Amino acid sequence: MKTGAEYRASLRDGRATWFEGKRVADLEAHPVLGPSVAEVAASYDRFYSPEPDAVSPLMGVPGSAAELRARIPILHQADLVANVTYQSIMTLLTAASRMGDCAEYVTRIGAYVDHAQRQDLRTVECITDAKGDRSLPPAKQRDPDLYVRVVDRNSSGIVIRGAKLHISGAAYAHDLMTIPTKSMKPGEEAWAVAAMVPVNAKGVKIVNTTYAPRHDDRRTFPISSRHHLPEGFVIFDDVFVPSERVFLDGETRHAAVFAHSLGLWERLGGLAAFAEEADHLVGFAQLVAEVNGLASEAHVREKISEMIIHATMIRAGLEAAISNCKVTPEGAAFPDELYTNAAKYHGAANYSLMVRHLHDIAGGSVVTAPAVADLENPEVGPLVRKYMSTGAGVDGEYRLRLFHAIRDLTADAYGGWKFVTNLQAGGGLYAQRIVTRKFYDLAGAKRKALALAGLAEAE
Repeated sequence: MKTGAEYRASLRDGRATWFEGKRVADLEAHPVLGPSVAEVAASYDRFYSPEPDAVSPLMGVPGSAAELRARIPILHQADLVANVTYQSIMTLLTAASRMGDCAEYVTRIGAYVDHAQRQDLRTVECITDAKGDRSLPPAKQRDPDLYVRVVDRNSSGIVIRGAKLHISGAAYAHDLMTIPTKSMKPGEEAWAVAAMVPVNAKGVKIVNTTYAPRHDDRRTFPISSRHHLPEGFVIFDDVFVPSERVFLDGETRHAAVFAHSLGLWERLGGLAAFAEEADHLVGFAQLVAEVNGLASEAHVREKISEMIIHATMIRAGLEAAISNCKVTPEGAAFPDELYTNAAKYHGAANYSLMVRHLHDIAGGSVVTAPAVADLENPEVGPLVRKYMSTGAGVDGEYRLRLFHAIRDLTADAYGGWKFVTNLQAGGGLYAQRIVTRKFYDLAGAKRKALALAGLAEAE
């Protein structure tokens, strides 16, 4: 296993990354991007074991509902890149279990997973293409590169060209799991490609954007200062991939397997995050109601009760997804598709309403409260503290810090990122509706309705 220091050293491999128009020579030393290196390195140190054959608990494959459940609190302690690595490994193993007629690809996937575990590598998911005109399939785009495709091949590998968007932590990983974003039809073989591309491969270019705090005072950004990670716009500019790292090359019938497998693990990860976030929102709503003197107001209690019900249903959906998991013949436990997708949909569809309740209870100071640093100014500090206090036992600084935490979580750059990613991660709402309908026993529901209506004979 790698230590944090070894991880930091592994980033000095010639990778090509950019931020706000400039090439980044040293990722760790960069004033905006560097803190995220420290966060990933801290996760390496947190879970490090010196045992020669140790495998990180962030990368082990669960074999039962109990192991699947136990993995969630471990992942909550880790950074986002580690979480995405776990999802990537499970995506590959899920896809392999569904590609039985492609023995060579299955073997390659198994070999890569073993390699990644032994080397303690970090892998991120590259799925969403540039897509161009969304009404047109890949082969009919004005530019065929708008979906990642194979542009050349030889006996030792393939060459790919294109771009993948919205890649969390791309510049901080070792490998880019590049897979089709959708199903492919006959005639679209060039776009039916899945491969594991090293971040430092020649032709890989990563353009970063970030929701990092705009200054270093953690009191103003108590959450995002500890949890921010750039998003990568990943460009494959004629990148060679050796055959052993190619997991699909032209077999259109299997293109959707990777996207569906990724969707399952992305949505389980999102669902687990929703369960924690829902509790955070309830906690902040109750705390700010108390400092505002509104905790006993009927409409406030009703809003918090609705938030509590939402949090409970999310937690129940997560538990159902895990308890009803399926174990493959290879011994890997996969969460239940129906409960995972239905619960993820419920969490994403209702997130904005829960945030609205929180903002309604908290009030405008969520976005207008002075900085904590203003309390230290001898001229205005005592006055800010006085007018931010709401009565005996409610200190102005304490209330001020609550407002800043709520703003940071829900109403600033990090909050905006979270709002969009909660909706889009693992595919938008429509994707979860499709999968939920696919796995729901609709025929069984019809039989029950006919029986209740006394029409079973007419079926």
